[in-house]
Amino acid sequence: MIARELLGTAQVPGGEELKLFSHGRDFIIGLGRNELMSTRMQFSEEQLADLTIDRLTNSAPQVLIGGYGMGFTLRATLERIGKKGHATVVELVPEIIEWARGPMAELTGDCLDDPRVTLRMGDVGDAIEQTAEGGAPFDAILLDVDNGPDGLVREDNNRLYSREGLRFARRALVKDGVLAIWSAAPDHKFTRKMESCGFDVEVREVRARPNNKGPRHTIWFARPR
Repeated sequence: MIARELLGTAQVPGGEELKLFSHGRDFIIGLGRNELMSTRMQFSEEQLADLTIDRLTNSAPQVLIGGYGMGFTLRATLERIGKKGHATVVELVPEIIEWARGPMAELTGDCLDDPRVTLRMGDVGDAIEQTAEGGAPFDAILLDVDNGPDGLVREDNNRLYSREGLRFARRALVKDGVLAIWSAAPDHKFTRKMESCGFDVEVREVRARPNNKGPRHTIWFARPR
């Protein structure tokens, strides 16, 4: 039996400790007993990008990605946005990027050095609020910073899923833009909250693996009314 090897730890500002493990050829990022992401199950993170871009009208979209993670969503985005599209990635934890360029460099490839990518270190909530208050709006905002619409990684993330946070996100989008939020499980109350904040909401269930196997994950696609 192959044992996990701890490769690094990172303190989330105002939150818990993340741990990076290798397990054979795979990598896992965990938070306590929760497995936040792994290279064994990446399809739903890729679908977060693909299914969102399917819903956009701009062939060269401006995309905001909250949380780099292992880069699955970013790489899927770059495959779809053409030469003139752009992706802004906001990552809170510096070690996540260090791991991407270090132990996971082969997985990362050149996505962080792509000229269509802007990497911004900080809180994606701040980026959304600043955009809402006068920045150039995005065609899409993709959020995968927790295991669902609650502040699992850190309590401050709850503002992203609050009514105020959702209203900021709506104002940070172009008229026909899409706010997409990844979750490990459905949450019907959150669907109703999004609708009450001025969004038309579509909920999709996707598998963690492309062979229609693995856990079922949820993605909300919300358009401003």
